[in-house]
Amino acid sequence: MTEHPGNPAGPAAGPVDPRDLDLFEFARSGRQAAGVMRVSQLPRMLNEVPIDAPDRDTTFTWQAEGATQPELQYNGTEGRQPYLRVAIHGAAWLVCQRCLTPYDQAFNVDATYRIVNTEAEAEEFPLDDDEVEVIVGSRQFDLVDLIEEELLLSLPLVPKHDVCPEVHESLVSGVSGAEGAGEQAAQDEAGADDESARPNPFAALEALKRSGPGGKH
Repeated sequence: MTEHPGNPAGPAAGPVDPRDLDLFEFARSGRQAAGVMRVSQLPRMLNEVPIDAPDRDTTFTWQAEGATQPELQYNGTEGRQPYLRVAIHGAAWLVCQRCLTPYDQAFNVDATYRIVNTEAEAEEFPLDDDEVEVIVGSRQFDLVDLIEEELLLSLPLVPKHDVCPEVHESLVSGVSGAEGAGEQAAQDEAGADDESARPNPFAALEALKRSGPGGKH
């Protein structure tokens, strides 16, 4: 994994360690950082990549930017509150659920987070702003874990080619080592198509990531 300090602010600012980040200072100082991350460094994402993929260790580029924004406090005064914006771009190989062969899935994430101090504060945070997620910050924040979490949330509900290169033989002949497996595979495919038509609970979040954070930084 490589990372760059981006646009450090302040005389003491140095290179950013994405696995050990003072998130509050990063936001307060308006720091920026960027880097490249391999799928092999993200074990949960690597579990989604098929063994027979042409390239199991693809890369993602990431950018992070801290900022503060004035907000009205409970006591009626205005104070600056910390925010983080993260963008991730790249691709990984997944298994198409229609033809059961690997395909290259693009990922484009753009998320904005309001940083709070505790889990209790996160639970009490008003949910009237769909453009902003809430995360609990720390002085030793693992940005890599957040990046992996966003990629996992961006996985398609039913991974599949736009147009499959061929139909898997089990869907045509039923040859899969068990009687009736062909019929079951066809049913599974129909179920997958039905599932793709159901409302995605993360649809609003995915739409936000495509449209940008709405100027919250």
